[in-house]
Parts: sequence; structure tokens; C-alpha cells
Amino acid sequence: MAQLQQGGPDEKEKTTALKDLLSRIDLDELMKKDEPPLEFPDTLEGFEYIFNEKGQLRHIKTGEPFVFNYREDLHRWNQKRYEALGEIITKYIYELLQNECHLKKVTLPVDAIETEPKSFIFMSEDALVNPDKLLVLIHGNGVVRAGQWARRLIINEDLDSGTQIPYIKRAIEEGYGVIVLNPNENYIEVEKTKAQIQLSSDISDEPAEKRERKDKIQKETKKRRDFYEKYRNPQKEKETMQIYIRDNGSPEEHAIYVWDHFISQSAAENVFFVAHSYGGLAFVELMIQREAEVKNRVTAVALTDSVHNVWHQEVGKTIREWMRENCCNWVSSSEPLDTSVESMLPDCPRVSAERHELTSWKSFPSVFKFFSEAVKAKNSLVKPTPTRRSNRIKYEEF
Repeated sequence: MAQLQQGGPDEKEKTTALKDLLSRIDLDELMKKDEPPLEFPDTLEGFEYIFNEKGQLRHIKTGEPFVFNYREDLHRWNQKRYEALGEIITKYIYELLQNECHLKKVTLPVDAIETEPKSFIFMSEDALVNPDKLLVLIHGNGVVRAGQWARRLIINEDLDSGTQIPYIKRAIEEGYGVIVLNPNENYIEVEKTKAQIQLSSDISDEPAEKRERKDKIQKETKKRRDFYEKYRNPQKEKETMQIYIRDNGSPEEHAIYVWDHFISQSAAENVFFVAHSYGGLAFVELMIQREAEVKNRVTAVALTDSVHNVWHQEVGKTIREWMRENCCNWVSSSEPLDTSVESMLPDCPRVSAERHELTSWKSFPSVFKFFSEAVKAKNSLVKPTPTRRSNRIKYEEF
């Protein structure tokens, strides 16, 4: 009995020590066990994929669609592979914009010096001189870049549904000038030097005692990781820092910058926007900052599942009234295309266009009809107003 009583505290101490050890295990590090090198091809052909005549991504040898789970039980590695492929596709889309759509690449800021970070947009040759119509395209946030609506659709469906290329081609056919924004290209990433890493750990507003305690814990953690490293063989990923692009450090800044330096300087009598998801929020912010200019130049705005919020963005009454008359939001809905959808927000009419990432593609024909009706209404002093008659979007004079 005495022995059991003596052993009790020892067992409790071991249990506590075990719990402490388990709590300190980095699950992300464990996921790296037996992981292949994070080294991937830098071309589509290197991945053994190609876009076929229908714009579908297919394996060169098997003709099968893209397979995410290339290696079983290695989700992190598969995700990195997917991201690497996505970067190649981004460059591929840039090439299509230039070679197939005949758009030119324009560097931002317009007065950038050689050594500073830069972004870019794409525009047609006549974008600033077309006297009639100008179409401006803004994608949502995330990994997508200029010319894309949804990377997932490009990889798993086709180029038509996932890119802005159908909009660009039709716009050019119908006599529009075109500007393609690049609102997610906000910074460049550079590898941190050892001095920068040390500096970032030294700079802190915390009290010295708390900082010393934290440093001690970090050193102990590093010691344990170094001990286990030779067994787990994790891959060390570089520490990077972000250097933001001047006047283009966010989607909202980017939209305002392109408006000030390009859109507002264009000759077009009618300016149109198609803005998807966060792009809609960026457009509304542009309206808040440049209300009079936007009202004077923009004829109609097609939003596709926009995430703007007139309350959170503190949109004024005059802007909300303008949006009700000149905007339409094609939103996620199981209803047939263009069916009116009720909204709690007092901004603009909402109509159905299937699921989120497909809204820009499914609404494609309706958007150009909306623009055409807007021009006719402007020229004949008739405003395009979606009505709920027959539960379908229609236009009426008033």
C-alpha cells in the first residue's frame, strides 16, 4: 500500500510530462513526415497537362481531368502542388490576354522607378481613346489575378467559365474598349535575411520581463524541434516579408488608382463595370471616394455575387439611390437565371445566377443585354429598371 502511495505522484508526474510533450507537438511539422520535396515543374507540360480545344485542362497521356490527390495521405504536398500549378496557369492566362485578346500590359504605378515593386493591368489599344464604350473588369479576392474569375473553375471546368476572356472577346466584338484590373497584385514577397528575422523578433512593445519569458520559451521550442528534425526530416520553408506596391496596396486602393490614372482619363461616353465578389466591394468604395465622377461617367454596373455591404461601408443615400437605378447584382441562387431575388439591403436589384464562382459566367449573356438596355435608356431618357413581373427581370419606362 505504501509502495502504491509512493508511486502515485510519480505516475501523475509522468502523465503531466506526457501531456506537456503532446501539447508541444507541432502538427504541421508532423505532416511533413516522409513528405517528398516541394519541388514542382514550372510549365504545364512539366505537369503533363494541357488545355484542349474546348479549353479544358487535361492530362497529356491519359486525357483525364486534373487530380488533386496525386499522392495519398499527403494533403499538404498535394495543396502545394495545386498552388504551383495555379501560378503557372496565372502566367498562361496573362499570355492569352496579350496574344489571343490582343491586350497590352501596362505597369503600375505609372511613374514607378526601376527598383520599386510594381503591378500591372491589361487594356485594349483603344481603351483610352474609344469615344463610345469602355468595359472595366474587376475580379474577386484570393489567388486569382487579372483575367480570372475563379482558379478552381479554370482547373476543374474550363477557361470559358473561369476566366474573363469571353467577356473581353465579346466586348471587343461589340466595339468596347477594355481595361482589366489586377486588384490582388498588391505586394511582392522577398526572403528575409537573418538580420531581418532577428530584428523582427527583437522589436516588441511588450515589457522586458514578458519578452524574456517568451524568448526563453521560443528557444526551448526551437531546441526540441531541432532534436526531432533529424527523425521527421521536415522541409524548411523560407521566411518572407511583403513589400507593398505604392498606391496599390489593396484592391480598394488599386481600383481608385486605375480610375484616377486611366478610366477617368478615357474618352468613352459610356463606362461599364463587371465586378465579381470582393470586386463589387472595391467598386462601391470607389463610388464613396469618387462619387461625382463615377455618376458622371458610369452608365451601368453588373455585380456578380458581390460582397459589398452598404451598411458596413457606410454608403450614403445618394449612392444607394444611384445603385438602385444603375446596378444589378447577379447572385448565388438555385432559381432560374435572372429570376428576382429578395434582399435585405437597400442598394440594387438582385437576380439569380447559380452558385458563387459561376455567377460571372452564367450571367454573361444577361450582363451584355443589361448594358445594351442601359445605353438605349440613357439615349432615350428611359432608365433600365428590373421588375418582378412574372418573376423575371424586365425593363420598363417611367
